[in-house]
Amino acid sequence: MRQPLIVGLGRSGAGLHLRALRTARDRSPDVWRGPVVAVDPRPGERAPVPDGVTVTPSLEQARALLPPDRAVVHVCTPPATRLAVLAELCAAGYRDLIVEKPLAAGAGEQAAVTELHDRHGLRLAVVAHWPASALADRLRELIGSGRLGRLLSIDVTQHKPRFTRSLRTDDGHPTAFDVEMPHSLGLVLSLAGPAETTGARLTDLRIGETVRPRLGSARLELLHANGVRTRIVSDLTAPVRERKAVLVFEHGTAVAHFAPSDADDHVQLDVDGRREVFRDDALTAFLHRAYTRFDTVPAEDPSWAANFALHADVVRLLDEAKQHCADDTAGARYEEAPRVAAR
Repeated sequence: MRQPLIVGLGRSGAGLHLRALRTARDRSPDVWRGPVVAVDPRPGERAPVPDGVTVTPSLEQARALLPPDRAVVHVCTPPATRLAVLAELCAAGYRDLIVEKPLAAGAGEQAAVTELHDRHGLRLAVVAHWPASALADRLRELIGSGRLGRLLSIDVTQHKPRFTRSLRTDDGHPTAFDVEMPHSLGLVLSLAGPAETTGARLTDLRIGETVRPRLGSARLELLHANGVRTRIVSDLTAPVRERKAVLVFEHGTAVAHFAPSDADDHVQLDVDGRREVFRDDALTAFLHRAYTRFDTVPAEDPSWAANFALHADVVRLLDEAKQHCADDTAGARYEEAPRVAAR
């Protein structure tokens, strides 16, 4: 059994990862052993320190408690700091990593991450619980069965109000492409295969006189190698949460509603008007699967490289989308968001 080392006790580390780890062990007591060790130089500043977690201010001190041969490291720091954290972990000898999405903040950093990955022989799993979900498995089964004919298009809606975090200057997510879209982009690549960017748009977040550039909404359009067209829209100023994928086939439509937050793990699948509701704790399932793979699948197995390549492609496509918007900030690819009145 492996032991978790969480780097970063913010919303992701203290909230999502730790909760899912505990749920996974409740269901399968042998999946990992405790206690959980964490690295955070300012514990409790962003989220309360959970009970039962041994917190250290530095990786050096954490390594004395949990050496690399026993650890699975959860990298839960913002994308802007991802490369430096990965380099420090590699230098300390850690090789088995679970990394929050996206894998890197841009193409340049992705090249550096790839160099670390190849030089140190990392076994690296990027948090991708949408593709790992039971709902995604149902969609893949529907596509593969041919029951509704050929898949023609995918439309993903991924909205959530995110004003407080986006207004923080130290949030670590430079654009709306970096917040929610890596989840849905990984999903559509796993469903429809490789793709190229055909269009992209960004808007600013505006509340009264306050402006956060490029953190309002994002839109990405793709053409997959098999001819499927995808459109992903994520609005961080939306009044309500929505996580939905609509798959249009030759002879029917499937609508997948993913869990809107960690408050409820029920999902819904509607295939031509026949709706089904079922539980799907995707992050717990993802972590359980990742720990099992660390215990059983050697680093030279090609599945590790294939998974890394998929998430490197996510970074490439997001980087291309940002470049689309940067190249034409006054044109059709960049739009001003409606101004929200501040009170």
